[in-house]
Amino acid sequence: METSFALTGKGYLIMAADTTAARSIVKMKVDEDKIKTLSPHLLMAYSGEPGKYQFCFTDRDTIQFAEFVERNIRLYQIRNLYALRPAAAASWIRRSLAESLRSRRPYSVNLLLGGYDTATHDPHLYWIDYLGTLTEVPFAAHGYGSYFALSLLDRYHDPEAPLEEGLATLKRCIDEVSKRLVVSPSNYKIKVVDKDGVREVEL
Repeated sequence: METSFALTGKGYLIMAADTTAARSIVKMKVDEDKIKTLSPHLLMAYSGEPGKYQFCFTDRDTIQFAEFVERNIRLYQIRNLYALRPAAAASWIRRSLAESLRSRRPYSVNLLLGGYDTATHDPHLYWIDYLGTLTEVPFAAHGYGSYFALSLLDRYHDPEAPLEEGLATLKRCIDEVSKRLVVSPSNYKIKVVDKDGVREVEL
């Protein structure tokens, strides 16, 4: 029952993901951070693909891919003395997923990649699924919560909204998922990235 949301606004990006780690009907922990900070201005929320693949892949595959991305983007920054911009990072991650898909053991992971481009001073958000599909969007969601959140984001999202209004829209999504989803996540971790970098916020 993993759920993640993200949306862009005027000079910022907000990303939220539930903190529950579960396997089958068992809840393992409730403080899992499913949002990786890839660079000072880049975030990635990850979740596993449910359904027919749940017996072929484990949660470790999802975490392993997230850590693989995190380490390689960090290595790029060390080698070149500057961080990848959001568009370049999205293209590299998409290629890595596409190559994995053609291997004997592909990763089954859905991603939301978002960041603040310090060159153009604009936020960017990318939706990536386990088949290597990549698209830039103003708002996005993954997991069962997306069935309820996408219509709210379509209705209330404003690309020129200040941060307070963006957080209010996100709270609408979280409240709706809590109310409508049978097994809804209890806690969420929320991070904001803007010109000052990445920080965690509370609703």
